[in-house]
This record gives sequence, structure tokens and C-alpha cells, in this order.
Amino acid sequence: MGELRGVLNALLTPFTSDGEVVEERVLRALVERSIHGGIHGLVPCGSTGEFTSLSLDERKLVLEIVLDETAGRVPVVAHTGAMTTREAVLLSRHAERAGASAVMVVAPYYEPLTLNEVSRYYQDIAASVGISVMVYNLPAATGVNLNPKEIANLAASVSNISYVKDTSGDMSQAAELIHEYGDVVSTFVGLDTLYFASIVEGASGSVLGTANLLPSELAAIWDALKAQELERASALWAEIFPLMRFLVSGGYVAGLKSGLEILGFPVGVPRAPLEALGEPRLSDLRMILSTLPELLPPYATELT
Repeated sequence: MGELRGVLNALLTPFTSDGEVVEERVLRALVERSIHGGIHGLVPCGSTGEFTSLSLDERKLVLEIVLDETAGRVPVVAHTGAMTTREAVLLSRHAERAGASAVMVVAPYYEPLTLNEVSRYYQDIAASVGISVMVYNLPAATGVNLNPKEIANLAASVSNISYVKDTSGDMSQAAELIHEYGDVVSTFVGLDTLYFASIVEGASGSVLGTANLLPSELAAIWDALKAQELERASALWAEIFPLMRFLVSGGYVAGLKSGLEILGFPVGVPRAPLEALGEPRLSDLRMILSTLPELLPPYATELT
């Protein structure tokens, strides 16, 4: 579907009320809400999608449902990172066969890898598929921060490593990727509170879990910035920034799921050991949402 760009929604994974089963009907509704809200692409089974609590079969199932519901309207980027190269290759090959536009891959976590081990991991996965690969740099989870030069070297040496999702939280690192290495890799920034700054800086887009809650608002900011309507974009960003800041301050997935439930779009609870959002943060979230304009416009799919 061409080059990835814009706001990619890091999709939540809806579960039944006991957290045991993927709720297909709600997942399909969430896809529709995202697309109708103007989101430019979907990323299932990432960190926001609770991939660490999903079995391999569940990860395949979620991707297949998302691809079926999307029906080619926007790109679908399957997160296929795993604890072993073997599993990541298996998931990446499945994603390509199923029709994903690209794969996003986080490095194994728990035991920090050396740069050589991380590089070999990405090279082996990229060699196993013909679609594009997005390196997911998430040092808080992996213990390894790939610096801009290291990412650029990977992209320059492997033809289908085309993108990076930088969730280092370091805007100077993102800016270096954008300005110094934009000829070899396209940068997407993954920290929600840096969305506005990263697009102004020239990022190709963002992969954001808050797009589950705010699809039309984030898409409107993208459109305004691309139209060079900085004042309008700034005003929209100022409206939603308190919510972005609240969500990244802790309990991210629980906050997103609680936010959708407050808005009348329940997607179930996080899967254990994650817990649902409790007090006093739940009250704080309700207060923040109450200060925002209506967040479930007419395009929202009714869950009936």
C-alpha cells in the first residue's frame, strides 16, 4: 500500500470481562472506529495490544481479524517481536502470508542483548520476509537503546528494514534520526507526549496507543500540520495534551481501556497480571475526559 506515514494506531486487544478470551466483535468495532476517525494505519499485537500476554495462536488470530476487518483500507503493520528469533520469524512469515503491509519488531527483553545479537536478530527476521520491517526501539523494556547511527547502519545494510519506531523518549535522538538519517530510514515516534513535536520536526508519523481513544483528534492534528495550519494544530494539541500526559504517567493500557469504557465503548480489562485502573486515578481520568469535547462522534461503531 505504499510508504507508511501518519498516525498508526497501536491497537488495544479487547478481552471478555474475565480477560480470558479475545473479544472479536469489539476488536472489529475498534478497527472501524479507528479507520472512520481518519487513522492512517493499524498496529495490532504491540505493547498496547498486550502481546506479552497473548499466545502465538492468539497473536495470529488477532492479526487475521484486523486484516479481515480492515479489508485493505489502511496499512496493517503486525508486531511480531518475540523472545526468540525463531518465534519472531514464525510470526513475521505468518503476517506476510496473511497480508500485512509490514512488520514491527521489538528486540527480546529480560536479558539485555549485545549490539551484535540485536543486529543479527533483525537481520534474520528481515531475511525471512519480503515485506518492510520497522525496528521497534524500546530501551525501557529491552535494556538496549539502539542509537541513531546503529539503526541507520541496520537499515542501510538490509534492504527491507525501512522504518523505526523510536520510543526512547529522547526527542534529540528522534531529531537526529529524522534529520541525519532520513535518507535511509523513516522515523515514527512512539511516545504519545512527543507526537506534536515529532511531526513538526519532520517525522514520518507516530505509532500511538492514544489513537484508540482519540483517532479523529490525532488525525486532525496531522492534517493541520501538513496544511501548515500551525495555530489550529497547536490549539487541538493543547486540548488533548493533559490526557496524553496522564496516560503515559502510569498504567497506560489500563488507562486506555478505562477511558474507552467511560466513553461508552467498553473493550474489557487488561489481562492479568495487569490490573484495571483503580482509584484515585480512575476519578482523575473521568475528570480529564469531562473537560474535553465529545470524543465519540457519529462515526463511532455502536457496541450493541
